[in-house]
Amino acid sequence: MALIRAQVIIDEATGRHITNQAMLQQVDMIRDAMYQGCYILDAFRYLYHDEENTKDQVVSNSFSLSKVNSLKGIYSSNKKTRILEQLQDTLDNLNCMILDMKELVVFMTSYSRLYRQPYSMHLLLGNCMFGHQMEAELVLNFLLHAQPNGAEELEVLPLVGPGKVGKSTLVAHVCNDERVRDHFLEIVFMSDHDFKDEKLTYLGERCVKKHQKPMLKKDGRLLVVVEMAGDMNEDEWKRQYAASKRCMTKGSKIIITSRSDKITKLGTTRAVTLKYMSHEACWYFFKTLTFGSTDPMMHPRMICLAMEISRMLKGSLFSAVAIICLLRDNFNTHFWCKVVTFFRWFIKWHVSEFGEHPSVVLNQNKPAHLWRMARTSEEIVVYHQYEGSSQEELPTIAFPSVLYGSVKPSGRFEALVWRSQIPPYYNYIYTCEIRDLKTNAAKRKRS
Repeated sequence: MALIRAQVIIDEATGRHITNQAMLQQVDMIRDAMYQGCYILDAFRYLYHDEENTKDQVVSNSFSLSKVNSLKGIYSSNKKTRILEQLQDTLDNLNCMILDMKELVVFMTSYSRLYRQPYSMHLLLGNCMFGHQMEAELVLNFLLHAQPNGAEELEVLPLVGPGKVGKSTLVAHVCNDERVRDHFLEIVFMSDHDFKDEKLTYLGERCVKKHQKPMLKKDGRLLVVVEMAGDMNEDEWKRQYAASKRCMTKGSKIIITSRSDKITKLGTTRAVTLKYMSHEACWYFFKTLTFGSTDPMMHPRMICLAMEISRMLKGSLFSAVAIICLLRDNFNTHFWCKVVTFFRWFIKWHVSEFGEHPSVVLNQNKPAHLWRMARTSEEIVVYHQYEGSSQEELPTIAFPSVLYGSVKPSGRFEALVWRSQIPPYYNYIYTCEIRDLKTNAAKRKRS
């Protein structure tokens, strides 16, 4: 019941344009608590099937049956007690938060409703900025409302976060909002190399010309989004910021994005920081999209397998979306068991060989070494990762078919990992090659 009440509050908040940052933070807190509650409840519901998975894993490691039964009894008792304690703590925390939000629910009704099409939850989550709803609202509020000192200075919002956390996607998602498109005359995306005097002057002149049109209602406001590959020298930034103030019309704004938190000092307002999803939030997203309109409670063994896969993804939304499609296309227990077994041994090998979880390496855009599920004696070396626009021609090879299936291209090749369903509709592509694992390991030892 507490989870349902929390979901009602979250749905009501999501359906309104809330501008108060304190209220947004409260909604984000109860959202995190709901994710945690859903995760703990699922862990308790499917504890028996998790024990069966543990038993299978122990048996595969050549333990005797008597030892398996002994371990199973200890494991079951300890884990059940621990989960019950966590469940009670989570329930108490959630109930307290709901009681504290009585005033918030009343104040919430003063904010206007957003028009939303009716969606099933799995369709809604697949087409929104899941995990970053509060951050998206903070960026929207920055763009649509002037700060107290906004009349005197050109406002700048820093947006910070690690690789593949969703910075570019969040900005594109917000800029696609009809209110933002109506508020600004033009929205321009730049790299830090393009953010130069001559480019800004050109944009300013274009805005002035458009501003001279008598029917124009946007006052020539310009939104510039600057994606920084590294750090920007403060003196250089001050020079470019001064040039921007000269070129851009009053009410224009700048968003700067970077992996480095050093850009926070360049902003005129508090930075928005993106982080990877919590494990509980990742599970909520993973379960909802993997099972879709199918009732997960009808497939208890499969939901337990899905929980283990979700845990092994370490909160990486990028990895989650890629494997969700695979599991949906192969909706059977046998295949999911193969995926779980494959992940267990591959991750163990990767951490032992390279000292890092494979998701960490991929998120940092480093060269990565992945196993093929069809033949674990072969690895896929990912040399380069990049995003292609929706207008570009796509590779004919699907990466999941190489990683989990029988497709084996020769030499270096490009493979499509997945296609985003939300702005900016990127196609994520790997440049990679298949190699014999033993041969490659011998080369690494010699070097």
